[in-house]
Order: sequence, then structure tokens, then C-alpha cells
Amino acid sequence: MLAVAVRLFNEQGYDATSVADLAARLGVTKSALYHHFSSKEELLAVALDSALDALEAVLGEPGATAGSATDRLRFVLGRATDVLVTHLPAVTLLLRVRGNGPVEQAALVRRRAFDHRIGVLVAEAQSEGGVRDDVESSVAARLLFGMINSVVEWYRPEGEVDGDRLGRDIVRLALDGLRADPERDL
Repeated sequence: MLAVAVRLFNEQGYDATSVADLAARLGVTKSALYHHFSSKEELLAVALDSALDALEAVLGEPGATAGSATDRLRFVLGRATDVLVTHLPAVTLLLRVRGNGPVEQAALVRRRAFDHRIGVLVAEAQSEGGVRDDVESSVAARLLFGMINSVVEWYRPEGEVDGDRLGRDIVRLALDGLRADPERDL
């Protein structure tokens, strides 16, 4: 039920999707839907929580808590991409919320807290000399996750891009750049 609801929310937009739309897509009555979820808002909350829980869990994994800040940043960026690939529909929904109601507002608070933690991690990596320090850490964090979050717009699990490799490619590009010879000026 949840997967179908998330897919429909992504297709039509949460606000434009009615309980009747959900019931019709699921092939059940509205009362059957209410047997499992108390409201459309509960479906949204469960979907957003699943995406946020997975992202927040990355920050507690051993690779995110031990080692240099630069190594931890590499790990978090790669694993966050893995979460996006694994939870693509729910993360897509999360990235589309705008704060239209208490459920969306709560999700945005959690997302901002996650973003803040990434900004702190970037600042730590800058302090230790692992990444350039001439870019504001919060801006760098937003740009890094802008790259990762853009994946929801073009990545397709059945497509040609290897989802298992995608995180490594993003980290390599974000932290090492595109230049074949990074010592040579362009």
C-alpha cells in the first residue's frame, strides 16, 4: 500500500492526490485503506520517515563516525547516494515537500538538521586540510547534496547507470574533480 501511495504522490503531487485516488489505484475501498492507515497524512508521514530514517542512519554507521573528517565525508556522500538509490520513490517524495502542513514541516525540520550535520562535517574536513577551505562549508554541503539529490530526476533502476557504482562516482567527482591531471591548471 505504501509503495503505491508514494508512487501516486510522486506522479500527481501529494496535495492533488485524494484518498479516493489512492483507493482506486490500490483496487480497494476507502474503508479498507483506512483499516491500514488512519489518513492520507499518515501515509505521507510513514513514507517521509522511511527516507529520513535511512539518511539519518548513515550518520551513525561506523564509516561516518571513525577516521578523518575527509574519510567520513566520503563515506557519508557515498552512502547517502546508496540510500537514494535504494529508497528512490520515498526520497523523491521527500525532496518534493515544501512545508504544506505539519507532516511536511516536520520532515523539513529533520532534513535541515541532517543538512546542518553535513555542513559541520564539511567544516571539519576543511579544518583538517582534506578539502578546500575557500568555499563556505554550508554552501559546499548544499552543493554536494544538490548533486546527489539531482539523481532523483534522471536515475532509473532499470536504466544503464549502475546504482551500486553511482555513489562512488559522485564522491569521486565531488571531491576529486573531473580533471585527469589534478596537478595541472586548466
